[in-house]
Parts: sequence; structure tokens; C-alpha cells
Amino acid sequence: MKNLPNILTSARLVIALFMFVALAAAAGGLPWVGDSLTTAQQYSLQRWAFWAFVIAAITDFFDGWLARKLDAVSIWGAILDPIGDKILVCGGLLGLMALGPNPLVILPAGLILFREFAVSALREVSAGKGIKLPVTLLAKWKTTLQLVAIAGEIVIVSWSAFNLPDDKVLFGYTAMGVHGLLWVAAVVTLITGAQYWEAARKALV
Repeated sequence: MKNLPNILTSARLVIALFMFVALAAAAGGLPWVGDSLTTAQQYSLQRWAFWAFVIAAITDFFDGWLARKLDAVSIWGAILDPIGDKILVCGGLLGLMALGPNPLVILPAGLILFREFAVSALREVSAGKGIKLPVTLLAKWKTTLQLVAIAGEIVIVSWSAFNLPDDKVLFGYTAMGVHGLLWVAAVVTLITGAQYWEAARKALV
């Protein structure tokens, strides 16, 4: 039972990879697929990608909760968990952009990706000097905002795949809300990145 949290975390890595490949395939981004997919097949891949993303996001909550509940917190889990989060978030954003770049999505997505890679590099340098940068409460909320916003963006870009009402007003308001949430996630992401940068700077001085 104590291995269950790490199993969930590892599963998140695999599911995140599947999600990205499904979105890339739906966009015709796989060399052996190209434009050979039918519309029905593309829609099916988009639905599979969405549910894979949702399942992977749920494991992000349960692996940490189970680790604390079962007193199974481990170094391996502590390493894998943030990696799984970043692969899921980055894979989701890259998959979205593959399906069709949206001016309202590209900038916040790029800012989130920039921050994630920058903080990962900062953590690596800090760890080499024996400095730990613990995850803050705001950073946990940041991850939740990112996951909810990306799930919403997948629904928006796959609207027809889910047989949702062909209502331009409903779609417009839903898209506006989802894009707004992604922008909020991007702002919070940058704030947490600045916090980590300042903490590392003070520790390295």
C-alpha cells in the first residue's frame, strides 16, 4: 500500500504522455498519421485526450494525499511529483497549441511554460548548493488553476467533439471565462516564480 502514491505519480507521467500524443495526433502532428484521420477519429482523440488529462489531474491530488495518509512520503515521490505536474501542464499547453494557435491562449501559455522551465532550472542550481525551495501554498493553488484552465481550454478547442450545443453566444461566454481563467493562472504562475526567484537569491547571497 505504501507504494500506491508513487504508482499514481508514475501513472500520471504515462497518462500525460498519452494525452499529449492524442492531441498531437488529432492535430495531424504525427508523421505516420498526417491528414489521414477522419473528423470522427480526430474528435475521438480529442475526447480521449481530455479524459486522460482529467484522470491525470485527479491523481495529482490523490498521490500527495495518500502519501500523507499512509505515511509514505518518499524522496522518489518528492522528485517524481513536480516532474509529473510539469509534464502534464506543459504537455497540455503544447497539445492545445498544436490543435490550433489562439492569440488569447498563446501568450499566457508561453508565460506559464517559461516560468515552469525557469523554476525547474532554479531548483536544480539551488539543490546543487544545498538550498531547498519548498512548495508554497500559492504554488499549490497555481497548479490547481493551471489544470482547471487547461482542461477548460481542451473543451473549448474540442467543442464539436463533445457534441456541445452549436450556440455562438454560449460558446463565446464559455470561451471568455476559460481564457480569463488561463490568464489568472498565468499571473499567479509568474507571481510564484518571482517568489521562488527571490527566495533563491536571498539564500545564495
